[in-house]
Amino acid sequence: MPPNANWASADRELVITRLYDAPARLLFQAWSKPEHLLKWFGPVGWPLSLCEVDFRTGGRWRMAMTGPSGQQSTPFGGTYLEIVPDRKIVFDNAFEDNPPKKMIMTIIFEEKDGRTTLTWHTLFMSPAMKDEYVGMGIEPGANSGLDQLADVVAALKAAA
Repeated sequence: MPPNANWASADRELVITRLYDAPARLLFQAWSKPEHLLKWFGPVGWPLSLCEVDFRTGGRWRMAMTGPSGQQSTPFGGTYLEIVPDRKIVFDNAFEDNPPKKMIMTIIFEEKDGRTTLTWHTLFMSPAMKDEYVGMGIEPGANSGLDQLADVVAALKAAA
């Protein structure tokens, strides 16, 4: 686990916290625009091959990844439940082949002195669902994506 990452878990939740040397508006931009999501979302070796984003409260999003040997993941997505520019994004998320198995993700951006703490909170429907996703590798996958997010945000910062 990277030194600036912290995972905490309760029966139904996982929380990851990362500190980025960039303003919140750049992190928010990287989470809200498909051209940026395509560069970082998902683990290394599993790039997004589908990225549809209607970024507004009530808007839908849909993604799929392609693995190293060309296998396509089951598409997943959901609805944006709350958006506070440069501060918070809340959305639900489920695989299309199992829509009742939904999780709620809350992304918080807290900026101080030009640096931003990102907190990614995932609430699962049950402890068993959380255990299933942990077993599928959600923790290393999320950390890999967040490592790539750092590169995207650094490029956005350099271009600003």
